[in-house]
Amino acid sequence: MPETLLSSQAVDLVVVERNGFIESRHRGAAVVVDAAGDIVSSLGDPQGLIYPRSSLKPFQALASMQSGVPLRGAEVALACASHIGSAEHMELAKVMLHKAGLTEEDLGCPTAWPAHEGTRIDMVLDGEGKSKVAFNCSGKHAAFLWACTENGWDTKTYLSPDHPVQQRVVEVVEQYSGEKISHLGIDGCGAPVPAISLAGLARAASKLAQAPGDKHSEARAATIATAMLDYPWAVQGHGLPNTVVMEELGVLAKLGAEGVLVLAAPNGTAVAVKMLDGSGRGSDMLGLTMLAQAGAITAEQLAAILPKISRPILGGAEPVGSVRLADGVMGLLG
Repeated sequence: MPETLLSSQAVDLVVVERNGFIESRHRGAAVVVDAAGDIVSSLGDPQGLIYPRSSLKPFQALASMQSGVPLRGAEVALACASHIGSAEHMELAKVMLHKAGLTEEDLGCPTAWPAHEGTRIDMVLDGEGKSKVAFNCSGKHAAFLWACTENGWDTKTYLSPDHPVQQRVVEVVEQYSGEKISHLGIDGCGAPVPAISLAGLARAASKLAQAPGDKHSEARAATIATAMLDYPWAVQGHGLPNTVVMEELGVLAKLGAEGVLVLAAPNGTAVAVKMLDGSGRGSDMLGLTMLAQAGAITAEQLAAILPKISRPILGGAEPVGSVRLADGVMGLLG
């Protein structure tokens, strides 16, 4: 087995304070890289391997596009998405499948209820059941399937690690992370997920964020970065952290399951965060603070956006505490 992000190498990143009492601690690691991919600062071990989970979706989408999938506009963003299954998310996934000559039944991801409350209620009232297009990865899977129909590849086995589209994913991840993939797991959606280091994830995001302004970068990578910023609602959902960060800061933002987050500014400064307990609570605050410390966003921008993506700790209906950075984090960041 590969070396992983061990708890002995993790540090306290975020704490939850209630009425002046530290109720919970989230430990893990985080790293900042510059435009060249060099580590600027880190917390914990940035070289330990992690499953990036859904933070890899932009690179999985790139593999589909390299395989000939003619994604356009919001379709590109949905292929990168961990969406909430709103009506507009599901309709867009169906459009992608229709263009591929396929239907929802061809999707290999699980069925799910929409995380979007209004859409979920409407489906229940209409007597509908769980849907594959409501699953948060349906856009990625639709793009994988579309790659199959563009190339005459088997659609039944598109989630096999030996399938051409999944082999292309590994090639893309290796190219952008600068690391050789030595281990593959299976993600929650059924797709293969390679293990890479937190630093490798940040390097990959840095290259992607710089692509629109770099004439030497791959045009499809530039399309992905641009589409995520042009259609941020498709990447997560209106009012949710990834979407808000992209709307207001122009910073690429992509969460992953089990406490993973990657942020990347257009100048190539990128942050990757992994919480060991799998919680994403406070990761946006930490990641954006690290971006600000590196000069990629201003202190004013940080102060303005944090209240929009952070929830207070409530006692009844009243705030009685907060999620905040652990003591010593700012000192470690310099």
